[in-house]
Amino acid sequence: MEQSSHQHFATTHWSLVLDAGRRSAPEADAALETLCRAYWFPLYTFARRRGYSSDDAADLTQEFFTRLIEKSFLESADPERGRFRTFLLTIFQRFLAKEYDRSQAMKRGGGLTQFAIDFEDGEMRYADGLTDEQTPERIFERQWALTMLQRVVDQLRAEYLSKGKVELFEQCRSFLVGSTAAIGSAETSRTLNMTEGALRVAIHRLRERYRELLRIEVAGTISDATTIDDELLQLRRAIQGENR
Repeated sequence: MEQSSHQHFATTHWSLVLDAGRRSAPEADAALETLCRAYWFPLYTFARRRGYSSDDAADLTQEFFTRLIEKSFLESADPERGRFRTFLLTIFQRFLAKEYDRSQAMKRGGGLTQFAIDFEDGEMRYADGLTDEQTPERIFERQWALTMLQRVVDQLRAEYLSKGKVELFEQCRSFLVGSTAAIGSAETSRTLNMTEGALRVAIHRLRERYRELLRIEVAGTISDATTIDDELLQLRRAIQGENR
């Protein structure tokens, strides 16, 4: 793989896994921390819905990511096996299935890498989004989908910030999905000192780039590029709470 290509896909899920699994590689720790910070919340919500207390779910999620280093779970990761979210949830379920002695785990974990995670905020987010019909698997998939969307939005904002257009992004981010009807467009165009026609063009470009980044993000989680549309559909259903 050429260096430029590696850099372009450096933040995709599978490439992060592969980097994190190579413990001797200089980028391994940074890759593992990126994985943890990006995807701890869907796993935390899964553990909570499985019946663990907020404290135990926090400890388990933290312990899981630190154990990825010690147990070398990621060394056997193979993008050809399918969806990244399925891989991560599978090994997390295996982790939960093993006998877990919290006091011993805390002692063992004393020398392991620890990540600064705001579990208190995570618990509030978990409680706010919880509904009675959600199984652990469904809540995991919904939070996974929302996490992916937020990653795309953050990346898109960073692009506009680098171009000195962050105000345009902030004013137009509400148009990323749904209708681009003129509701609010006149006020927004005045705020941005743009004509309504120029604003519509800017919104169109913003939405196009958002969809492009989303497809790139999804492509990094699957082994077969032909299934991107199917994965996007499943993520949309997960957010909307639809049954498969």
